[in-house]
Amino acid sequence: MQSNQPIEREVVDLDVLAAWMDEQDLPPGPITDAELLGGGTQNVLLKFLRGGEAYVLRRGPKHLRPASNEVMRREQRVLAALAGSDVPHPRFIAGCTDETVMNGAVFYLMDPVDGFNATVGLPALHAGDPAMMHEMGLQAADAVARLGAVDHEAVGLADFGRPDGFLERQVARWQSELDSYSQIDGYPGPEIPGVDEVAGWLDAHRPQSWRPGIMHGDYHLANVLFAPDGPRLAAIVDWEMCTIGDPLLDLGWLLATWPQSQGGDDVMASVVTGAMGGASGLPGPDELVAHYAERSDRDTSSIDWYTVLACYKLGIVLEGTHARACGGRAPKATGDLLHAITLGLFARARSLTGA
Repeated sequence: MQSNQPIEREVVDLDVLAAWMDEQDLPPGPITDAELLGGGTQNVLLKFLRGGEAYVLRRGPKHLRPASNEVMRREQRVLAALAGSDVPHPRFIAGCTDETVMNGAVFYLMDPVDGFNATVGLPALHAGDPAMMHEMGLQAADAVARLGAVDHEAVGLADFGRPDGFLERQVARWQSELDSYSQIDGYPGPEIPGVDEVAGWLDAHRPQSWRPGIMHGDYHLANVLFAPDGPRLAAIVDWEMCTIGDPLLDLGWLLATWPQSQGGDDVMASVVTGAMGGASGLPGPDELVAHYAERSDRDTSSIDWYTVLACYKLGIVLEGTHARACGGRAPKATGDLLHAITLGLFARARSLTGA
């Protein structure tokens, strides 16, 4: 979606951008039709035209966080590595890793994606067609299977993450994160039924063998774009959590956030998956797993474990905003909503563990 916000020079200096593009031997000419794009992210997305070509610039938020530039460097690297693969992604054009060029911000250019976010709204072509919605759901499983099939070493990402011990350190890592919230004044503590039981189950049932690969790290329906003329998944977007880990966790993440019921009575359907979550025709979790398994040589027999881990990790992440809201650092309504989602995620986890 477009934004009517003015483009501040301190965020994207168009003169600096044009000079840098000239150095990259990109088509010359004036930058026109520049507009900020919105979509639920605090990172800056700027669409513009130059030399007869359309571009999208991506950089960290206006007020950079400590890790913002490193995140942008990692995004550049993984998108460049995916060039030529069958993974649907925005095509990487060029990137600037030098923080001195654009007011301290690393940035890169990519092709615009002709697609829509199905959690925000559905075109009429899609909204009234259950068969279309069903295929869109399968496309989400297909796209992440393709990502998990990429040989990360062959595409130059051998040193992109720390796969050794990846699964073993997950529970302790996120338990530590949850414990850290107690330092926030006003937070009463994690009132989350089953949090310790879920952690214990994860440690007791961890898969004994797995194969590293590229992980998106935050794979759900809000982070994909669909083609406007059919069910095709046009691109996986928002790669800021990408690493080398166990790609089955991406499938687990999709299942953890997948609507279990239709008609809006599932908090996951109404919040996480938005408009698409309330539509009819979506495939069920078992069908998503079967579709993935047909397109992947990865063993999906422990997929419940990955789904429970996704519920555990995402629930703890969202609880952080609730904790900050209790301390007056975030809007109370937002904190209450995300806490409700956390409770839903842990309820889903407990149902899978048999607790």
